[in-house]
Amino acid sequence: MSERVIKPVGRGFLFLDSHPAGCAQLVRDLAAQVDRRTPERRTALVIGSSSGYGLATTIAGLARYGIDGVGVSFEKAPTARRTATAGWYRTAETAALAAELGSSFSFVNADAFADTTKTEVLDLIAERFGGIDHLIYSVAAPRRVDPRNGETYQSAIKAIGAAHTTKSLAFDDGQPVLQEVGIEVATDDEIAQTVKVMGGEDWARWVEALSERGLLNPGFNTVALTYIGSDLTGPIYRQGSIGAAKADLEQTALTLSKDGVQAMTSVNGAAVTQASSAIPGIGLYVSLLHNVLGDELQSPIQQSIALWDQLTGATPLDLDDEGRIRLDRWELNDDVQSAVRDRWESANQDNITNVADTAWFFAEVRRLYGFDVPTTNYESPTEVDTPWP
Repeated sequence: MSERVIKPVGRGFLFLDSHPAGCAQLVRDLAAQVDRRTPERRTALVIGSSSGYGLATTIAGLARYGIDGVGVSFEKAPTARRTATAGWYRTAETAALAAELGSSFSFVNADAFADTTKTEVLDLIAERFGGIDHLIYSVAAPRRVDPRNGETYQSAIKAIGAAHTTKSLAFDDGQPVLQEVGIEVATDDEIAQTVKVMGGEDWARWVEALSERGLLNPGFNTVALTYIGSDLTGPIYRQGSIGAAKADLEQTALTLSKDGVQAMTSVNGAAVTQASSAIPGIGLYVSLLHNVLGDELQSPIQQSIALWDQLTGATPLDLDDEGRIRLDRWELNDDVQSAVRDRWESANQDNITNVADTAWFFAEVRRLYGFDVPTTNYESPTEVDTPWP
């Protein structure tokens, strides 16, 4: 047993420790928002199941449809000096939730890009389930080692074509600071490496590996989660190096859709995640969006419920002209975007807390690490040596 009081220590949007009890409560709070359905049992593989939309998709699948299957993520265990990563604790609680719901759901802690991980996971699927009905791909990583040539690729958050300057939100001692951030132009090599990390190559390798092993059940479908977003963030996101990777992801869906495989990308709406908070301008944009929409801003768990309803056939697929599932229509509504743009253009240091929900955004970032979660006692010691499930 190793109990201690955990406090949020870090800089900006990064914290050195995570709070185990807060992370566990967050999982329970998300599950409590899901209404149960009892359809035919389904088996799923979720790549990137410990955080962001991958976590929300896993919890929604378990709590709504009682899915069986496997979740894959790459988290750090606790050490003598530091707690485990937040995803470690969230996974432990998600496993407990699955057991209570009667689902046979296992979690593998390993590099999703590695061939050894694919072999381990596919062996597990073959042994326990004989095949899967759904593959959810939700991976946000800064780098990737290609197992076929040993080369390491590094993603870049840069503009394409011309340098760009954007307003961005930072925090100094918890207080919001509006900044101007310059975005450099990506080189051709940086764009290519970003595509290698965040594009569709690894997703395709997972589907191909499953197919080669005969582990795709009849009616199998797969989605890779993606984002388009606003024109306000376009130069750094959709028209930038990240956007090149997202375009590759969408092209991969078209390539994979053959021989009984239905492959799609799911365009999710803006959310506060560990990946998105690191991108200049996104924090400000999401804060402004919440100021406009309030409780009408659809959370990852709400969108994940809608995604599962569509993947299982409970509701029709909501596809755009390019065959992408659209879960972001609420965000890109013309009136919503007009209101966000007005706030973006008028935002300055003096009015930032009025035009943007900065306190909400900072609290959401802290919740990613298990802090600011209601009903959690942060003054009491908590066990940090939680085992991997």
